[in-house]
Amino acid sequence: MIAVDSVAAALVGRIQERRVLAAAMESPESELIAVYGRRRVGKTFLIRRHFEDELYFELTGMYGGAFKVQLHHFADALGKVTGTGVASGASPANWFEAFAMLARVMEQLPKRKRKRVVFIDELPWLASQRSGFLPAFEHFWNTWASRRSDLIVVVCGSAASWMVQQLLHARGGLHNRVTRHLRLEPFSLAETRAFLEARRVALDDYQILELYMALGGIPHYLKEVERGESAAECIDRVCFSKTGLLGRELSHVYTSLFDEAERHELVVRSLAKRRGGLTRKELLAATGMRSGGFTTEVLAELEASGFIMRTPQFGRDKKDAVYRVADEHSLFHLYWIEKHRGRSEGAWLRIRGSPAWRAWSGYSFEGVCLKHANRLRAALGIGSVSTEESTWRHRSDDTGDGAQIDLVIDRKDRCINLCEMKFCEAELAIDKAYARSLANKRETFRRLTGTSKSLFTTLVTTHGLASTRHRDVAVDVSVDMNALF
Repeated sequence: MIAVDSVAAALVGRIQERRVLAAAMESPESELIAVYGRRRVGKTFLIRRHFEDELYFELTGMYGGAFKVQLHHFADALGKVTGTGVASGASPANWFEAFAMLARVMEQLPKRKRKRVVFIDELPWLASQRSGFLPAFEHFWNTWASRRSDLIVVVCGSAASWMVQQLLHARGGLHNRVTRHLRLEPFSLAETRAFLEARRVALDDYQILELYMALGGIPHYLKEVERGESAAECIDRVCFSKTGLLGRELSHVYTSLFDEAERHELVVRSLAKRRGGLTRKELLAATGMRSGGFTTEVLAELEASGFIMRTPQFGRDKKDAVYRVADEHSLFHLYWIEKHRGRSEGAWLRIRGSPAWRAWSGYSFEGVCLKHANRLRAALGIGSVSTEESTWRHRSDDTGDGAQIDLVIDRKDRCINLCEMKFCEAELAIDKAYARSLANKRETFRRLTGTSKSLFTTLVTTHGLASTRHRDVAVDVSVDMNALF
């Protein structure tokens, strides 16, 4: 197992990612590493902190920056590392000249045992159309950098789909040139708890879950949590006050990531209105978008960036997969912030506990559980069993009432867990009506799917199940929110 250095160990989470970066440092050849993930997820922080002692040159693309401005920015960055400074007249004429300057400077450096790191951040903002950046970068890597053994080049971008298409699936000079790649995901609940603990924020798991459903696992947002305040107080201050960081964050994030971002927002808005999610066909009808390559590209970009997720339907074709909002903060923004931001202090404290809040909490909790399905499998004791996860729904018709199962875990040991998620502020008490509903769902699922596997009614709740006479009859197994951590 590759050891993680002392500097990287100070980082919270990102264990697998740090091992990949450590392996690149120890390899006998130069490495080209692509790192991508949505904005604010901590890509830049990870690279700067992990390679703190090896980072030699860093260039960050400017959103909407003109060609000459980007080049001057490059010259300025190079001047800082050489200690010479660069006047505006010394800027390179094009990107070929810029990378030639970088190569000449690095060739004059004394040899050392540890590799040096060149870090190019927000690459898609540099490689705009007609900028000539990508051909110049290809030439730099293929003719100079890749022939060395003492270099790591890290390229980073928030436009995840662009990074995948232009680098990982490149057909030109960068085809198969990326040696390692990392998709940086938002923090899990466990990483969120560790992050807050590292900042000396003392909250219990329920409070952390409440924060997570509003802010998601985005480190930049979680930094706003202050010691000594509850989750509700933090959400009220950060999301609803006139000076709150997240009052208008959503539109800025989408605009900076996507061309024609209004289409991407339209998709997310449409999905946010349907708790059970939408198939592609249903989504086209809801948005008025046409089937074709452009819509496919929009969905792929949203999925690659972690804003939406696609879940197959049990027993159905892949084309019938259900899309739903995966980004917790996007869902929270559309449900609440747009309607209540900038109002009097305490807006969220008044909303919290309302019937609308309970409906949103249930939907958001479902999404959190789906994203932590690996944790649920471990808590159910089936972490080592091969499984397939899906959802299932049946529209009401002449065969009976409609039914929906949030998560179906189809196991290779001929068992299926039918999982239902319930967000409650206390233990969930199962009464006669709910017990009957659970039994009907199970029997409807068996009748319509024709499965002969054993079916286990499984409940995932926040605080567990209250002891009632219907609990043991209706539920085969249950886990509480601790399983998600």
